[in-house]
Amino acid sequence: MTNDSRLLTSLSLHITGKVQGVYYRQSTRKKALSLGLSGYVQNLPDGSVSILATGNSEQLDELIAWCKIGPTAAIVREVIVKETDLENFEGFEIRRE
Repeated sequence: MTNDSRLLTSLSLHITGKVQGVYYRQSTRKKALSLGLSGYVQNLPDGSVSILATGNSEQLDELIAWCKIGPTAAIVREVIVKETDLENFEGFEIRRE
């Protein structure tokens, strides 16, 4: 691991497809915690899911790869990733709309 991979970054992810009602948020939280990420996941009114995650580049890359597949019942159409201002969170939570 290089020193650069230890630098923290925050990313915003927007996931579309069949991603609500399939345990996407719960599975995302479990994956994020296993990777050591902090942040949150929430459903959006349009049927998509939003994630804000903070961690190093390797952790975030693993989360992005997982989000493109999601839990078994999910059908992911698209994952849009944007870098955002660094945010520090305690743990990784599921937020309600």
